[in-house]
Amino acid sequence: MKAESIAITRSLSIPLEELEFRFSRSGGPGGQHANRSETRVELLYDVARSPSLTEVQRELLSERLDRLIDQDGVLHLVSSESRSQHQNRQAVIARFVALLQEALRPRKKRRATRPSRGSRERRLEEKRRHSVKKRGRRPPEPEDT
Repeated sequence: MKAESIAITRSLSIPLEELEFRFSRSGGPGGQHANRSETRVELLYDVARSPSLTEVQRELLSERLDRLIDQDGVLHLVSSESRSQHQNRQAVIARFVALLQEALRPRKKRRATRPSRGSRERRLEEKRRHSVKKRGRRPPEPEDT
């Protein structure tokens, strides 16, 4: 039987056994249900040691998701929006897929272009208007008579 995996891109799918889920109690109001149910879901994914990623993908993820990855190279995502552990698990997986897709999406290179004549003229006109406005705020010049 083939293990279940999560499709990220056409060429990348991550097996579920590479993901670790931790469950804990959610904070906030909710009475006895919140006090007794472990509905908060934390997804952990080891970016540094994942066999599913190429070196290029690993570097892209480490660079673009650095605020979510700890020093050990583990990506941490948390969901506690719902009162249901199952819904929180689905939400955190959806967020994981969206984050990886966005981080692995190739960025377009900027093609250098010259400013148009109109944009140069508009910029200079705006500078002149700004200069006149500032000049109007100065105290009047003392008159020699």
